[in-house]
Amino acid sequence: MALVQAGVVVLDCAEPEKLAAFYTELLDAEETDASANRVEIRGADGTRLAFRRDVNATPPSWPRPENSLQAHLDFLVDDLDEAERKVVSLGGRPLDAKEPGGAFEERGYADPAGHSFTVRRLRSTAPKQG
Repeated sequence: MALVQAGVVVLDCAEPEKLAAFYTELLDAEETDASANRVEIRGADGTRLAFRRDVNATPPSWPRPENSLQAHLDFLVDDLDEAERKVVSLGGRPLDAKEPGGAFEERGYADPAGHSFTVRRLRSTAPKQG
């Protein structure tokens, strides 16, 4: 066993219960631990996230430079449009990043507390035809 193991990604926010509910629905997750100041969830794929109460939390302002991107989450999907509908229906909002296209098809969002995350299309593993 390794001396140090990866734990869980923790997002600071004013209302951890509400943010945990957003990600629980988005990731088809379940709550695994909760206290007065922290809620932890585990996604259907095993991904663990926690949300810690910080009443003075200031969300990042990405893509604006002031208080810019501190960290962000990447999620993989098959269908970008379907994922966007779900994100928005849960209270997330699209970010207007105006970044040049890259090797991946992706879209940026902010969760209800303002943390940025990316939804990226899974690369096809099927061989090219023709």
